[in-house]
Amino acid sequence: MLKITRKVEYALIALRHFQNQEKDKLTSAKEMSKAYGIPQELLAKILQRLARENIVDAVKGPAGGYKLAVDPKTINMTKFFEIMEGPMGIMDCYFDSGCEQLQSCNIRTPLNRINDSIRSMFDNMTLADITY
Repeated sequence: MLKITRKVEYALIALRHFQNQEKDKLTSAKEMSKAYGIPQELLAKILQRLARENIVDAVKGPAGGYKLAVDPKTINMTKFFEIMEGPMGIMDCYFDSGCEQLQSCNIRTPLNRINDSIRSMFDNMTLADITY
């Protein structure tokens, strides 16, 4: 089954939260964790990852927190998924040719077409499509 991970889900929840608040308002990981029932430690790691990628701004200190740093229309969903989880593919051989069955595999080509279609769909969607 194809499905997004909790990490991606929580990141999208956080980005939607930022999108719906005042432009320069900061929100702490603790506040967001309580509001959405997300484990605080995991959410903090997700927000730190988003800050390293310059998607959110992190402000340190007692009155610190996070806020959106980019226009969600500027990041496509493929890039976002790969920031959060690494290369996106429905099978490993799409991005790693170390498979021992690669030469004899009779499903690689049709599965690559499916994967290409999924990537194309996500290439044409932005974070704004999810967070607005």
